[in-house]
Amino acid sequence: MNMSQLLTPYSIRSTHFRNRIVISPMCQYSSEDGFASNWHLVHLGSRAVGGASLIMQEATAITPEGRISYADMGLWKEGQIPKLKEIVSFIHSQGALAGIQLAHAGRKASCEIPWKGGAQIPFDHPNGWQTVSASAIPFKKTDAAPHALTTSDIRELISSYIAAVRRCKSIGYDVLEIHAAHGYLIHQFYSPFSNQRTDEYGGSFENRIRLLLEIATAARKEWGEEKPLFVRISATDYTYGGWNIDDSVNLSKQLKEIGVDLIDVSSAGNVAEARIPLRPGYQVEFAEQIKKEAGILTGAVGLITTPQQAEEIISTGQADLILIARESLRSPYFPLHAARALGDDIHWPVQYERAKPK
Repeated sequence: MNMSQLLTPYSIRSTHFRNRIVISPMCQYSSEDGFASNWHLVHLGSRAVGGASLIMQEATAITPEGRISYADMGLWKEGQIPKLKEIVSFIHSQGALAGIQLAHAGRKASCEIPWKGGAQIPFDHPNGWQTVSASAIPFKKTDAAPHALTTSDIRELISSYIAAVRRCKSIGYDVLEIHAAHGYLIHQFYSPFSNQRTDEYGGSFENRIRLLLEIATAARKEWGEEKPLFVRISATDYTYGGWNIDDSVNLSKQLKEIGVDLIDVSSAGNVAEARIPLRPGYQVEFAEQIKKEAGILTGAVGLITTPQQAEEIISTGQADLILIARESLRSPYFPLHAARALGDDIHWPVQYERAKPK
């Protein structure tokens, strides 16, 4: 059979990807005190069985206050390591890579879990806490104002990222991603809508991206040179006067200079009233522009639901990796189905070989 571009092996630094399909980080809201559970083992493990090259663990908070909800996963203490080692070990046993997305939700933290409404929980209520941000501006008018981080707070924040990266190394992850998208803390710094600071972290473009550059620089130093470092950004706020694709290209150029390997290109999340033009592959054009103009590898994500669609994105050079999110919830074995749809072959788990289409 002819090898499709989607299923062609790929390498970043010294890390080998068996194909171009990545399972995107997706919050499961199934943790207690930040600890992973058997739900995460089965959820992530089944997608490794399904043939994806890289299984990205959900947004994992670097501090308790960095969680979106009280049920988010975290990596702020040593006790959270053993279960994650078990999960990573199983992912590796299936021939897949294990990745982690380190995150801090900022002003969008302290929320109820989605199936209970998802509203922000006041800091003086059970399961709630004081949120933080670049400036004391709430995401929604009904939310409490966050605490504006001081420069001392920022130093502690960066130290928390470094400590989390150190734990990631001990667990054995293959890919590290910094979550700087979707209106969470780092996005709150680089978007002018949520950053009204007058110090070195606010005002100009260079000041607003400073926090991300400092975190990425520190992460690369702690992570080492051998393994890939990704950054997920929101390419645009979809609102006049806000963050836009030209800003994202400029940012991506600077991230490349400090050792970031790939930009995971998403969009929106920082303006509650933004109108997002949803359509199949609606964010791919941003990934393509960043790839071409910044000269950096990109990952495409967002309403990519068919093998043919994913194949076209890779074969036409619009992006280097395909990140599957909701479609992987509907179809955990998406890569196996993709091989058949594209007339290609792919390794099946030996336990499932007898069901492989001939």
